[in-house]
Amino acid sequence: MKAIILAGGYATRLRPLTDDLSKCLLPVGGRPMIDWILERIEAVDEVDQVHVVTNSRFARDFEHWATSRDGVVVHDDGTTSNEDRLGAMGDVAFVLDRIGVVDDVLVIAGDNLFDYDLGELVAFWRGKGVASALAVHDVGDLRLASQYGIVDVAGDDRIVGFVEKPAEPASTLAATATYLYHREHVPLVRRYLDEGNAPDQSGSFVAWLHEREPVYAYWFTGVWLDIGDREQLLAADNLLRRAQGLPEREEYVLEI
Repeated sequence: MKAIILAGGYATRLRPLTDDLSKCLLPVGGRPMIDWILERIEAVDEVDQVHVVTNSRFARDFEHWATSRDGVVVHDDGTTSNEDRLGAMGDVAFVLDRIGVVDDVLVIAGDNLFDYDLGELVAFWRGKGVASALAVHDVGDLRLASQYGIVDVAGDDRIVGFVEKPAEPASTLAATATYLYHREHVPLVRRYLDEGNAPDQSGSFVAWLHEREPVYAYWFTGVWLDIGDREQLLAADNLLRRAQGLPEREEYVLEI
């Protein structure tokens, strides 16, 4: 299994913090955000390669970060601004084309923090045969749900509906940015893009894929932090600081 960490965005809502540093390298709990994700991935025995895809603006920073992380490969997607970014699915396709993957693929957004065991997600997915899967979390609030991709599932956890950021959510079951693509479904990423579908949101691919192939929802509880703005960044930082025995902060300040 190959793992791809998405770190190609420009995080404009977090400027000026992200003017010169990728959001995924911002420290939370005393460590770069991406460290927490890599730690979860490294606990999955099936993963034999980890690929981080970023942009030309931050590629050198990620390459420096990766020098002390064995087996991590950094890919520069060649973009330089929010205007010419490839988007999440564009970056997935970029990496797949470069490595010529013929394996199962785990895709995780680099700002998607959680505390569940990825091995349990893999075990759940393995039991579904030729299928893909994504991790889902009940956010418990309809107003909050309107900010995420909302899934509808059948009794066997197969996804039967997916709506990206609905104005009136039918439920509070949100898709999180963690996906497992079966090796037989991996070529469909390129087909999805070639058909002119949206390259920016990874959830849009799931909305397209579940109408053509089986996709299942893995439910998890516990911590899930989707870091999009300063308030969420501070909350994540303080949550992880508490876990590490570090003092909490009233304001997020970048300390390099």
